[in-house]
Amino acid sequence: MARLPIPPRGSLFRQYFLVLFTAVAVPLLTAGGSQAWFGYQDQRARLNDLLGAEARNAAARIAHFIDGIESQLAWMVQLPWTGTVDERRRIDALRLLRQAPAVASLRLIDGASKERLAVSRIGLNRVESGAEASADPAVAGVRAGRVWFGPVTYHRNSEPYMTVAVAGNRAAAGIAVAEINLKLILDVVAGIRIGETGLALVLDRPGRLIAHPDISLVLRGAGDRTAETLQALRAAIVAQHGRAITGPDPAGRMVVAAMAPVQGPDWSVLVHQPVAEAFGPIRAAFWRLLALLLAGTGFAAALAYWLAGRMTGPIRLLEEGAARIGAGQFDHRIAIARGDELGRLASRFNEMAREVAISQERSERIDRLKRFLAPQVAELVDRVGDDSLLDGQRVEVVVVFGDLRGFTPFSARSEPAQIMGVLSEYHAAVGVCVDRHGATLVSLAGDGVMILVNAPVACPEPALRAARMVIEMQARVQALIGVWRARGHALGFGIGLAMGPATVGRIGSDSRLDYTAIGTVTNLAARLCASAQDGQILVDGTAAEAIAGGLPLVSLGTRQLKGFDDPVAVFAAAAGRKAEVQPAPDAA
Repeated sequence: MARLPIPPRGSLFRQYFLVLFTAVAVPLLTAGGSQAWFGYQDQRARLNDLLGAEARNAAARIAHFIDGIESQLAWMVQLPWTGTVDERRRIDALRLLRQAPAVASLRLIDGASKERLAVSRIGLNRVESGAEASADPAVAGVRAGRVWFGPVTYHRNSEPYMTVAVAGNRAAAGIAVAEINLKLILDVVAGIRIGETGLALVLDRPGRLIAHPDISLVLRGAGDRTAETLQALRAAIVAQHGRAITGPDPAGRMVVAAMAPVQGPDWSVLVHQPVAEAFGPIRAAFWRLLALLLAGTGFAAALAYWLAGRMTGPIRLLEEGAARIGAGQFDHRIAIARGDELGRLASRFNEMAREVAISQERSERIDRLKRFLAPQVAELVDRVGDDSLLDGQRVEVVVVFGDLRGFTPFSARSEPAQIMGVLSEYHAAVGVCVDRHGATLVSLAGDGVMILVNAPVACPEPALRAARMVIEMQARVQALIGVWRARGHALGFGIGLAMGPATVGRIGSDSRLDYTAIGTVTNLAARLCASAQDGQILVDGTAAEAIAGGLPLVSLGTRQLKGFDDPVAVFAAAAGRKAEVQPAPDAA
């Protein structure tokens, strides 16, 4: 038998591979991606905390620097002025210049806004000049508050300076106004390092650069465009409510920056670190994670390929086995040595193949029997599993003959379709009764039927069983006769039933076998059927005696039947449309 072609590995393998690969790779990639994302967010949070702390530390140090100068200036305006030259104040002012290198010049103004003393590192000193200072912005500003910080100015458009004014506790103590060289803040910001290359710088209120580790950037003056980039960084930080942001520095590098304000002069301390350095650890971790993810994905692909092969390989064997079994190779067996569901499924397939082989053999045997025997007898032999019961033997049987009345003239004048329709309905009604009562239909020739009860398989009370069967049969056929007569077909139905010993078994030749009964009882049943009128069921004396009181019988006396020397006692069984009864409890 030709082997059916099996399609190559196709969509099922791809589906299994994709499902298994997805089941492993997606959680792996999801876990890796989430770890990378949360790691990035954690690093951003750490940078925000670190840079924010460094910025606040730098702002505190610069504020401490300015507070120190403010305290020294406050010390100069503790005592009220007198009308004479105060030599002690001049000595104190010179001492302050030595102790505070950031103070470039100092002016002392009395309570009447008159300049009483001026000392400078780069200019001439003045004593009791009496110059009017009420219009000086520092004087006007410090009168509104105890301390006043002026705007940053650039000396010779290079070095940044700022004016600081401090008022005494009493108006008579006057005001101390000092010019502060902000270049010295460099020492504060130069000492701040974030990582290897991160740094701190200071911007004034308008955003000009006043302190940077690279002093050359500060000395470029107010017109330097470097401050524009730094102002953009500060504005972005303010927009993010003080959180660290990412942006370009003056050199064009991407940096992570944070800011802290300097109280008093209203400056801003910016600290920033290059992105490459700030996120170096997380990037290294990301590359390590990516390598692990690639390795894990490759492993998932290999595992999915192996598992898909493990699952689709047996399925392909099952597919090939099913194709072979479907092609009729029932001796084919599927070899899957596994203890899982696929192995059990292969075992079920093999069992199915054996069952199909047995079923086919049985079907072939029945087909062979049906070529020689009546279908009911063939199926009975198959159920019993032994055809020896068809061998010739002498048994007591009940023989039933049935015949349609008026069928010959009906068939002569009717169309073939009408004839076949009537026969089909007639045979169906007879077949239902025979099957319900476990009888054997041994002959079905046109309008005549021959039925055996108690052969080839014995049954209890065969006469009573046969009587019940024929009563039901007569009732069913009479119902059909009413329909046929309404169609204009003059038909009737008579039944003859006899009981007695007969030889039953197979007769015929190699080309044709029949199962039948031979004996006087067969002839008697046929003669009774021929003698019965439409709607009658004629029963011989032996069967009537066996039926006893099981069913009502009416004696019709004796009749002289053809082929019998002596008259035969005949009985009639009641029949009609309402005479249907249930089959015997032990009916096959």
